[in-house]
Amino acid sequence: MAQVPQTFFDALAVRTWCGLALESLGRAREEIDAINVYPVADGDTGTNLYLTVESSVAAVEAVFTAYDVGKPSLAVAARAMAHGALIGARGNSGTILAQLLRGMAQVLADDGETAHTDGSGLRDALRRAADSAREAVAHPVEGTVLTVASAAADAAHGAAGDDCGSVARAAYEGARAALAATPRQLAVLERAGVVDAGGRGLLAVLGALVETFTGEAVPAAPGGHARVASASPGAPAADGALLADAEDCADVPEAGGPAFEVIYLLEAEDAAVARLRARLDGLGDSLVIVGGDGLWNVHVHVDDAGAAVEAGVEAGRPYRIRITHFGAGDAHTTGERLPRERVQRAVVAVVPGEGLAGLYGEAGATTVLARPGEPPASGELVEALRRAHAREVVLLPNDAELRHTAAAAAEQARVEGIRVALIPTRSAVQGIAALAVHEPDRRFDEDVVSMTSAAGATRYAEVAVAERQSWTMAGICQAGDVLGLIDGDVAVIGTDVTATAESVLDRMLSAGGELVTLVLGDEAPETIAEHLEARVRESYLAVDTVVYRGGRQGALLLIGVE
Repeated sequence: MAQVPQTFFDALAVRTWCGLALESLGRAREEIDAINVYPVADGDTGTNLYLTVESSVAAVEAVFTAYDVGKPSLAVAARAMAHGALIGARGNSGTILAQLLRGMAQVLADDGETAHTDGSGLRDALRRAADSAREAVAHPVEGTVLTVASAAADAAHGAAGDDCGSVARAAYEGARAALAATPRQLAVLERAGVVDAGGRGLLAVLGALVETFTGEAVPAAPGGHARVASASPGAPAADGALLADAEDCADVPEAGGPAFEVIYLLEAEDAAVARLRARLDGLGDSLVIVGGDGLWNVHVHVDDAGAAVEAGVEAGRPYRIRITHFGAGDAHTTGERLPRERVQRAVVAVVPGEGLAGLYGEAGATTVLARPGEPPASGELVEALRRAHAREVVLLPNDAELRHTAAAAAEQARVEGIRVALIPTRSAVQGIAALAVHEPDRRFDEDVVSMTSAAGATRYAEVAVAERQSWTMAGICQAGDVLGLIDGDVAVIGTDVTATAESVLDRMLSAGGELVTLVLGDEAPETIAEHLEARVRESYLAVDTVVYRGGRQGALLLIGVE
């Protein structure tokens, strides 16, 4: 069914565009992944773009949900779109797309009182998007998504008419022509016989923009399996077609380069970010830093991942840190990176804080960070299951509310040929217990049974602060009360964090236990761990205690008793 066209660019148009862009990238994701050869042939550009836009959609839907009557302004919706992309940006392509959307939002939200804009405003927004994205990349390269974005903006400037539909269609056609020419501009694309993957993704997003304002879907871009046999060296594919079979280009090796991709969000001032940009530029390549107003998304390829993170710590507060190894064989004598071979088994875990992400990572797990109030979507979990690059994967959701999301992600991964076992862990402390008995050399079923048993034998609790008045199993709590939850239910309501935690711990150990695990959040009192450790030593003989720092994990304290 044709989409109802939006006459002006208003908040509803932002919402419609984001939804259509997500659908378009969903259809094209595998094709885009298959042609991903630059800057690294790691086959994830389509997935990264999809996850970035998925985060935008969630942010825009959240602001619409917040309005019980009416709808948000164009400025509010545009800022939400850009912010969602910024915090959810994945990979080089997703980070650049986040900056493109931020540039558009800067124009669309320029006058917060304006309910909508016309084609002239859209034209300006596309220009700002292309320029700001180019400025965010340390060393812009032609034949990439930057070239396609610039061509779209140029074409929009020359559009006949000031209605949004005409401007969007002109931008799409300009981008389509530029995409077809990318193999002539970038030798690695010409050798592989493909167009730029990031540019192909942007074309899908611009196609959704055309549909938003015209109600008509643009013709599907040519698929990745149609070889253009007559193409001569240096000649572009007609109408943006791909020049090679997907299977032919998925494993194209890249010349020797950095071994790690490092991405993190960073809270920092502008001056500190300028210094960070200079330092990271000396450490590696593919440097892109996007954002502003105190929040940035940093992306770089380096050999020394620790140094890249350390530079972020010096600049401000990095979090949601993701480090991806491009694969074994980086120091191959020919200077080419060999395609990474799948390992037999891996563990993927959702964790609530940076500290636990580090702990799980040291134990060999691939982690997905769950921000307070922002649980990961199924697409994010599927991406992590793929990123683990294993034949067998154990998935630890570590949250009872994620069971359906995790089940959907596991099912999708199974369709793709990955053997996935979902262990229904309801807390990160249960995940720690499961990970402690994980033995990848055992038979898969035996390993899963052992991990499931360890998780099931661990009672879990948390200490948090009530945000509002509500009824609980322990009575009525008021906003600001300290809550002690055991196995998901409120068991203690108090006023002091340490006293409430002690009461929770006593209740849990009254049924017995051998090991207490304490995971401290950033907001927990400094002396609470020492106090609780002393309580266990004095009152519960033969019970050991381990303490971890969880970082910004939502709860003040997590407790596990095995």
